[in-house]
Amino acid sequence: MATSSIASNTELSRVVAVSIRPSSNKPLVTQQSIGRYSFSRFSNRFPLLSVRATSNSSMSKENSSKSGDGAGGRLTYKDAGVIQMLGLSLLGELQRWLLELVDLVVFSLLFSHTGDSYLVAGTDGVGTKLKLAFETGIHETIGIDLVIKGMVGGCQQSDCTLLGGETAEMPDFYAKGEYDLSGFAVGIVKKDSVIDGKNIVAGDVLIGLPSSGVHSNGFSLIRSGLSLNDQLPGGSVSLVEALMAPTVIYVKQVLDLISKGGVKGIARITGGGFTDNMPRVFPKGPGASIYKESWEVPTLFIWIQEAGRIEDAEMIRTFNMGIGMVLVVTEEASHKILEEGQHKAYRIGEVVCGEGVRYC
Repeated sequence: MATSSIASNTELSRVVAVSIRPSSNKPLVTQQSIGRYSFSRFSNRFPLLSVRATSNSSMSKENSSKSGDGAGGRLTYKDAGVIQMLGLSLLGELQRWLLELVDLVVFSLLFSHTGDSYLVAGTDGVGTKLKLAFETGIHETIGIDLVIKGMVGGCQQSDCTLLGGETAEMPDFYAKGEYDLSGFAVGIVKKDSVIDGKNIVAGDVLIGLPSSGVHSNGFSLIRSGLSLNDQLPGGSVSLVEALMAPTVIYVKQVLDLISKGGVKGIARITGGGFTDNMPRVFPKGPGASIYKESWEVPTLFIWIQEAGRIEDAEMIRTFNMGIGMVLVVTEEASHKILEEGQHKAYRIGEVVCGEGVRYC
C-alpha cells in the first residue's frame, strides 16, 4: 500500500487535533481515481482525505527488488511505497479546508487557552520501525520511541507524567504477534514564552543536536531493499542493533538551551529531513543553508546509502543523517552553546535570504 510520508502524517495529526464545531451534515464518501491511485472524498466540499494504491504495489522484504525506479538499481522512498509529495499535498489541502471548521486561533499545535497560556498538544506513532520489532523480538527500545516496556524511562527522560491510555484488543485486525503504537502528549506554555520562529532573520545560526541513529523514520525504505542480517563496517554492531537504537528524547537538553536565551526556532528532523522540516519553523522570506561537512555523518547512514545505492537527495529527505534536532539561535547564543560544551552540538548552518534549504 502506498502511504503518505511519516512527517506528513505527523503534521496531519497536529492539524486535525483542533476544536471543531458539531455538524449535522453527514458526509458521503465517494471514490476518485487518478492514474494508479484511488482517493476518498467526504463530499465535494472537502479535500482528498486518504490515498491508496489501486494496483498491487505493496512491497515487503520478500517480494521487493533492488531494481529501484528504473534508476540503475537505486532505492527510493517511492519504491518502498511512501509517496512524500502526495502526503504534503494532502496536508496542504486539509489545512486549507479545516480553517472553516475551527473556532479557536491555532498556530501549529498551539491552542488558545485561558489567561496567559496556550494548551500545547502533539501526537505521533512509531511507524514501520515496529515491523523490525516484530521480526527481531526487540521491543524494549521502541518504548522510548513511544511507550510499552520503556514508557517509564521515556517519561523520566522527558519529565512527563503518564496519566492513562487506551489498549484495544483487535485480533481480527492485527496478525498474531503484531501491534501498533501511537502516543499523545499535552502541556501548557506561557504565551510570552512561545518559540514560533517569527523573529528568525538572515544571519541567525543553526545548531544541530546529534541523533542516535535513524530514530523512527526511513524504515519503509530500509526494509524494502536491505538485509537485516548485515553487519556494519567494523563488525561490532549489527544492522538490526543500530536500527533499533531508541530515539533521543531531547526535552531536558532543549529546555536547558532555551533557558540560556537566544533560541528563536526549533525543528525536529524527522521524515522529510532538513528539506521538509526546516522551512516549517521559518517566517516568509528567510531560508536555511546547511553545511554538509560540519558534522560527521554516522557510519549507519553511509552504509545504508552505499548498500541501497541511494541518491544524496533521497537520503537527506528521508533520514536525519545524524542530526535529530535543530535550534535556530542568535550568533551570540551560538557561541555560548558551543563554547560551554555542556551539550554535544554542531554549528551546521545559518539562516540566509531566500526561502528553501540549500546544501553547501
